[in-house]
Formats: sequence, structure tokens, C-alpha cells
Amino acid sequence: MAENLMDKIVSLCKRRGFIFQGSEIYGGLANTWDYGPYGVELKNNLKKAWWKANVQERNDILGMDSAILMHPRVWEASGHVHNFFDLKSDCKNCKKRFKSADLKDKTKCPECSGQLTEARPFNLMFKTYQGPVEETGNEIHLRPETAQGMFVNFLNILDSRHPKLPFGLAQIGKSFRNEITPGNFTFRTREFEQMEIEYFVNPKDANQALTDWIESRFNWYLNLGMKSENLRKRQHGKDELAHYAHACMDVEYNFPFGWAELEGIANRADFDLKQHAQYSGRDLQYFDDLKKEKFYPYIIEPSGGVDRAVLAFLTDAYQEEKVKEDTRAVLKLSKELAPVKAAVLPLLRNRPEIVELAKNISQDLKKSFNAVYDDTGSIGKLYRRQDEVGTLYCVTVDVQTLEDKQVTVRSRDTMLQERISVDRLKEYLINQLT
Repeated sequence: MAENLMDKIVSLCKRRGFIFQGSEIYGGLANTWDYGPYGVELKNNLKKAWWKANVQERNDILGMDSAILMHPRVWEASGHVHNFFDLKSDCKNCKKRFKSADLKDKTKCPECSGQLTEARPFNLMFKTYQGPVEETGNEIHLRPETAQGMFVNFLNILDSRHPKLPFGLAQIGKSFRNEITPGNFTFRTREFEQMEIEYFVNPKDANQALTDWIESRFNWYLNLGMKSENLRKRQHGKDELAHYAHACMDVEYNFPFGWAELEGIANRADFDLKQHAQYSGRDLQYFDDLKKEKFYPYIIEPSGGVDRAVLAFLTDAYQEEKVKEDTRAVLKLSKELAPVKAAVLPLLRNRPEIVELAKNISQDLKKSFNAVYDDTGSIGKLYRRQDEVGTLYCVTVDVQTLEDKQVTVRSRDTMLQERISVDRLKEYLINQLT
């Protein structure tokens, strides 16, 4: 049943323009995905909701957007050059490569039963070259995480904004990891987008700050409509913790393929600022002007994946309902996340005056929220299509509209219909959406 659900999600994403296979006309490039018209709206809505909750509605978080390419010394200081490895084995027969941690039998290929090589370490960072000539001295990396861009700007933030502890930096951006991915659609890919916060606190306040952030981030998913039974917290064991971390809690979602991480909230202690201070030669301590003392702040890091969050919300929102003799597939996304808030549909496509009025109404609604116009099928098909992409309201313009200046507004969730005057329509929908 779970596998069937994932198949339905993948099919819907392609059929309705949420997510496509990358480079598909050339046979595709493994584990790359392109977001279509509805997918990019959903993704942007998710990022907007995250930014609103964590930056705009707080007084202690500042936004950032750091560069993907960084000085090579950044990755030496962070430990990625020497520690960011996976152990992998190659099949001598089919030549496929496997992550050792995923293998039940370390000697036998899970695909063809051929013999595997001894496990060897492979660095997970993507290499590239700065400048027109590919020389070792010009070798740099695509960032494997967004966090380091915030750490190396710690002094710039102190000097330009003068924040007092506790305070945080927030960033949404692309990261790249050259790892073996297990499939599962967009859950784990080599190119992905992160939503990360680095929250700087006095070391004595770190434990409470970690607890507060765990609750805040867990509740954020619930507030956006995720079902509580599909969400849980999981504490990292000591053997799972990164070498610098004091503690870490994962927020996990029950995907069709099982429970897996949506977001990790970690206490990174003072490792990062100390490392960058050592490697850069700059003093990255915080000065408390009230207590007249300097120290390295501890860092609490909530780090979530945009792509896997989109997948989780799509999975969570997908429902099939019996409607008379038919089965209705519907995405019951929250009003914050739904890609389209309202679709304007002409009942008769061969009546120019109805089509023109519907287009005018759609254009007017677009000024306030994302609305679409659609006349590419019968009204029944149009309703079903909008249900599948999660559109909250369908507005139908019919023959009677030309006489009484009223349209039919249909709710996605209740399927109830209401006649609303054209001049009150925008106000009515805005009230429903707020």
C-alpha cells in the first residue's frame, strides 16, 4: 500500500506539473529533478512560510544569502576535507558502486551477486575549478552545506548589525553532495536545497535553547497542516553524533518508504567559530559588554531540507475520496502551501462574453494571490484537475453570471458551492485565505 502511494505521488507530480525527471528528453540524469509550474509554487510557498516564521516574525533572527563557492580553507577548517567521506565498494562484475553502510553482505553485490571490492573512502564534495585552466591550485568545491557561509560571516554581522546574544542567522540555499542516493524520488539528491538557522547562544543557555528550537521546529510542520501521526522526534545516539555535536534531535516523517529525517536540530557547541578563528587568524569571540567578558558562543542549528519537506507535504496531503460513482484524488494542502488559491473556470468555452469575463476576473484576482484561468476541458474535468493540484477554490462563470453578476465558488475541502457577486469575490476569497 505504501509503495503504491509513492507511485501515485510520482505519477501525479509528473502529470500535473509538480516535478519532472531532470534532462528527461535525453534519458534523464539520475537523481536530478526539475520543478514544474505547480511544483515551484509549492516550493516557494514552503520557503516563504519558513522565512516568515523564522525571520520576519522574530526579533532575534537575521537573514543571509551566502555564496555557493567559498575559499578552500573554509572546508579545511570545517573538517569537510578530511572527514566528509563515505565508505563505498564497487562491484567487479556490473561495475556499480554501493555505500558500505547500506550493504547487508559487504562482499556480495546486491544487484548481480558479483564480488565487491574492499570498501574505500570517497569524499562527498563536488570539485570544480576557479579560472579558465584546470589546475590543482585552482581546485575548489561546491558547498556541501549552507552553514559555513553563516559562520564565516559572524564578524560581519556583529560589526554591521550589533546583535546581542542570543541571536541567529537564517539562510535558504542550494548545497551539493556527491553521494550514492537510494532513490525514493526527491528525498535524497546530490543537488538539494536547505533551510538552515545558526543560533548563537551563551554556552550556559545552550541546553534550553536546543529544547526550545526542537519544539518550535516540530510545531511548524503541524501548523502547516501535517498530520501529527506522521511526525515524530528521534534523539541521536552517541554513535550517530557528529564529532563536534553535543546533542541532536531529528524531526522525522513517516514516508511511504518508512520513517526518515525531515530536519535535524543540533547543539554544535563552539566547534565552528573556534575552527574558523584558528584557520583564518581572526578573533571570532563574542564580547559581552555588560559582563565585560569574551567567549565563543555555542551554536544551535535547526537544519531542514526543502525538497524532502515538499515531498512530505505532498504525501501527507494526498487523499482519495469516493464521490458518487467516482473517486476524487485531492491534495489537501494548507492555504499557506497550496500552489493555486483560486481557479477561474468558464462553464461554456464557446461563449466569448463568458470567456472574457472569466479572464478579467482571473486577472483581477492575480493582483492579490496566485490565481489561474483554465478552459481546457469540461467543468467536471476542470474541477478534478484543480482538486489534484490542491487549488483551494474554483470560481465558475456561467450564463447566469451575465445576468445577475454572480459566480459560483466551490470549496476544495467541502465541495460546497456558493453564489458570490463579482464585486465581492476578491474580498470573499481574501477573507477565506487569511
